[in-house]
Amino acid sequence: MRIARFSIDGNVAFGAVEGDSPDSLVLDIIKGIPYADFELSGTKVPLQKVRLLPPVLPNKVVAIGRNYAEHAAEMGNEVPDVPVTFFKPTTSVIGSGDAIEYPSFSDELHYEAELAVVIGRMCREVPRERVKDVILGYTCANDVTARDVQRRESQWARAKGFDTACPLGPWVETDVDPGNLAVQATVNGEQRQLGRTSDMIRSVEDLVVHITEAMTLLPGDVILTGTPAGVGPLHVGDEVAVTIEGIGTLTNKVIKRG
Repeated sequence: MRIARFSIDGNVAFGAVEGDSPDSLVLDIIKGIPYADFELSGTKVPLQKVRLLPPVLPNKVVAIGRNYAEHAAEMGNEVPDVPVTFFKPTTSVIGSGDAIEYPSFSDELHYEAELAVVIGRMCREVPRERVKDVILGYTCANDVTARDVQRRESQWARAKGFDTACPLGPWVETDVDPGNLAVQATVNGEQRQLGRTSDMIRSVEDLVVHITEAMTLLPGDVILTGTPAGVGPLHVGDEVAVTIEGIGTLTNKVIKRG
């Protein structure tokens, strides 16, 4: 099931996305929230009539760095012995179609296409064999990064946590195996990144186990699993799209912060 969060006529709701053709997709409005048992209302609205919102409002976004060997190499880094973990604040989260605002304190903005894991229930110290039980599904993410700021500041909070630095969407796919999915980024229609989740150094299971050793994850929390090689610059006016096989496409335009 594809679960979207959307706004229509000033109201916010979740809906199940139905259909295959982009022009004919509809949303069957969900009674309740997707983190518990829910029913479909049978009330359907065309996707074209709504504004898609970030598919979840996470309490926290836990991101993983250098989880693809080729990306670590292109950045001049070794593969880390343990996962490199950092946070992106909730204020950085935007949805598909929202604008990425080029930060005034950076001259080198980069895209990073990533698979995002969406947590479905409160969990801590999750054993490997129970990881699938705590996951609601998966969505597309762009770990937008002020690369020049990342290089000169030892902590990545400003470089990766500024407002609009965490596009998520377009929806959560609950029925997909994350083990070997194509991850692609395009800028203005030109392919810039193409990798597969099978190349991740640490799997989704590894990451959930590692993170929940330290902290409780809540329904709607998001884990960014790292980016494949091919990261590069974004400029004002660019349109960047992240497409993940079996999930969908997250599209955002870069504007001047004003």
